[in-house]
Amino acid sequence: MEHITLLLAIVVVTALVFDFTNGFHDTANAMATTISTGALKPKTAVAMSAVLNLAGAFLSVEVAKTISKGLVNEEGIQPEVILAALVGAILWNLVTWLVGLPSSSSHALMGGLIGATVASIGVSGVNGEVVVSKVLLPAVAAPIVAGIASMLATKLTYRIGARTDEKDTAKGYRVGQIASAGLVSLAHGTNDAQKTMGIITLALVAGGTLAPGSNPPVWVIVSAGLAIALGTYLGGWRIIRTMGKGLTDLQPQQGFAAQTSAATTILASSHLGFSLSTTHVVSGGVMGAGLGRKGGVVRWSTATRMFIAWGLTLPAAGLVGAGAEYVARQGDWGVYVVAAFLIASCVGIWLVSRRQVVDHTNVNDVETDTETAGVVTTAIAAVTPPPAGSVAAVTDEDLKTTIPAPVPTDPAAPPAPAAV
Repeated sequence: MEHITLLLAIVVVTALVFDFTNGFHDTANAMATTISTGALKPKTAVAMSAVLNLAGAFLSVEVAKTISKGLVNEEGIQPEVILAALVGAILWNLVTWLVGLPSSSSHALMGGLIGATVASIGVSGVNGEVVVSKVLLPAVAAPIVAGIASMLATKLTYRIGARTDEKDTAKGYRVGQIASAGLVSLAHGTNDAQKTMGIITLALVAGGTLAPGSNPPVWVIVSAGLAIALGTYLGGWRIIRTMGKGLTDLQPQQGFAAQTSAATTILASSHLGFSLSTTHVVSGGVMGAGLGRKGGVVRWSTATRMFIAWGLTLPAAGLVGAGAEYVARQGDWGVYVVAAFLIASCVGIWLVSRRQVVDHTNVNDVETDTETAGVVTTAIAAVTPPPAGSVAAVTDEDLKTTIPAPVPTDPAAPPAPAAV
């Protein structure tokens, strides 16, 4: 292992902490639909995802190269910049996890890195062409591509199974969901685990322990894979609830279509070195699956909150990264202050999360008053005809509650005068 100073050790540990938060923040990407449709039990699902995330970390280093050698200029970058970038990314991950919003860990990392780099050496330190071509454009295109593919796949699966027994069809697609969820987990490992590999490699280059342009060392690949796998196993249950139940109500056919479309998109982008957000891709796939089923709807109120969080990720993490870099550059005491601030913030967010615990026992429980349907959903529901047979279901008891009973009269009382 390379010679590592105390500062570099702090940076490496912080990077692995980010990788850990990336794991539990993005577990929903692979397993939310599988859990919500009952294809796998929650704990079984996250254990399977963790193993496949670890395996995926060893399949490619293309995304790691994009982070370590393409996004920012290695010359002039100090380890303090990497530390500050990680602080911005970790805090954004934890805040969005606390409120149950599936935002992008990848964009949080890149936003923190860009903000800290600009604060350190200026705008010239950022490779704008790489940011646009391999970050921003995939961020816009990937969820759209996955959503359209998922919508078409959902329509196709329902058309193919139109004449088969619904229970048998659902059972078959649950098996397919398990396979497609495994593929998403493997794809997640090939994409997201590498981002931490890239950031650690960049820190080692900045600290002078690796030559510029070096690939991630083996120990970096192993540690990053283990960190994201551990985070995945613990499960980000709040985001799993939102992804599985908050966006739309999924049936096994839809879950299979959404996951297969997302996995294909992620694996293709990893091969090309695009550092896209798996969260954006899977969210697009889930919404596409919701629109692809006849009568299916998307809860646009939840989707709107997600879109806002996506738009805020890069600038928010960048601002925190820039502020942390300003403090860290003051010397050793600045580094210790930033580290202490990060620890205190993590503990504070965790304590707040204990007020309303979401775990594997209640991840599929969604209270109706906490998830309000959007305008589009409400409009569709308003014009949906009642189910067949609803009129015949009216009973005598129902009529008694709607038709007032006659007022009893006294037989000895004189008759009421006739109306004029």
